[in-house]
Amino acid sequence: MAAPPKPTRIGLAGLAVMGQNLALNIAEKGFPISVYNRSTSKVDETVERAKKEGDLPLYGFHDAESFVKSVQKPRVIIMLVKAGSPVDQTIKTLSAYLEKGDCIIDGGNEWYENTERREKAMAELGLLYLGMGVSGGEEGARNGPSLMPGGSFEAFKYIEDILLKVAAQVPDSGPCVTYIGKGGSGNFVKMVHNGIEYGDMQLIAEAYDVLKSVGKLSNEELHSVFAEWNKGELLSFLIEITADIFGIKDDKGEGHLVDKVLDKTGMKGTGKWTVQQAADLSVAAPTIASSLDARFLSGLKEERVEAAKVFKAGGFGDILTDQVVDKKQLIDDVRQALYASKICSYAQGMNLIRAKSIEKGWDLKLGELARIWKGGCIIRAVFLDRMKRAYDRNPDLANLLVDPEFAKEIIERQSAWRRVVCLAINSGISTPGMSSSLAYFDTYRRARLPANLVQAQRDYFGAHTYERVDVEGYFHTEWFKIARQLKN
Repeated sequence: MAAPPKPTRIGLAGLAVMGQNLALNIAEKGFPISVYNRSTSKVDETVERAKKEGDLPLYGFHDAESFVKSVQKPRVIIMLVKAGSPVDQTIKTLSAYLEKGDCIIDGGNEWYENTERREKAMAELGLLYLGMGVSGGEEGARNGPSLMPGGSFEAFKYIEDILLKVAAQVPDSGPCVTYIGKGGSGNFVKMVHNGIEYGDMQLIAEAYDVLKSVGKLSNEELHSVFAEWNKGELLSFLIEITADIFGIKDDKGEGHLVDKVLDKTGMKGTGKWTVQQAADLSVAAPTIASSLDARFLSGLKEERVEAAKVFKAGGFGDILTDQVVDKKQLIDDVRQALYASKICSYAQGMNLIRAKSIEKGWDLKLGELARIWKGGCIIRAVFLDRMKRAYDRNPDLANLLVDPEFAKEIIERQSAWRRVVCLAINSGISTPGMSSSLAYFDTYRRARLPANLVQAQRDYFGAHTYERVDVEGYFHTEWFKIARQLKN
């Protein structure tokens, strides 16, 4: 392997596709980079790509020691390896050759508490540590991702110049990177970003299901509908790729490829972590939770096939009512329902981030998160502009739903939203994301809920006490005794 003429600016360990692409992006921005991977074939492959893609200043190493020693001091090394024990193993390998003041950055989807544990362990060795969320997939890593670094501010300052150039660039709001905050905040924010992504994808899938199953739209029509939606308020990466998917024909047979894809969704775990954290912090996140449940249910493919047979025999077809609908009206209603539901999903994610920030003292800036998600990442959308403005107007905004601009948009769309959910229910089509978003909105906007009855029940059987609307304090009633007297 050709050695660099002088120490490189940065190192990167872990050369799966994301690692390769990020390394090439860094090199392309003019920062000489050393790369290393446990299996050496990936090193050679990356070096070859660097030559092909513009003779980039990228240098490969087959052993950890020469890799670490090739980087200028104080050394900065990014790891892009699978979360969990592979990260600990890589840290162990690298730290044997690192010196005080050097820095390790974990760019994987790691559980935030692991990052905090590692930051403390590294500090004891005199090393700095960052946990950095990287969003944008393979394409983003190569051409400009959204970056969410958290942990040591000193470490962030070491590589701020690199991150500012490597991140996605949005003309009106700058590079899609900012120092998120202390500890595992970068990983936590990326985790919630992925939870919001789960919600977004589920809502889009439900829009597709209603348009296809009830509206009887063909793939060609779906392609043009989503392409049209991508010119307006729904303009986003996920809507854009959805339109693309509907336009792609099957290369192994007749028809469109989307119809040959098995209806079984995989997952890596960040959505599950988001829902668990929401429960731990008592933050309602029903849209995100319903998207996770939908993935679980999609995994029961064989059971669903058998269930369909059972219910078909009992007179239940796939679609319950074969009603004639006005396609134009349906398309417009679904667009509005999708947008309103999306507001709820983002509101839930932001409330979760705020709750964690308060618990941990991270002082996270929600408007700044909306800004760095505007480019590079999977949930990038024109919608985030409005979200940033909402938090700029009021950094202490209790919920996106009550921002004047968003409240107006929801009010304008709620009739269409209800029509779509009712149509889906009557047709036997499940829309858990849209339905739970609507229920979230309807619950949040009501001054009084039936929770008084639930609290009365709790006091009845468990003496949990209750508060009153008219007198301050906590009260307990002997409900059982009074009820028995009334029965006698």
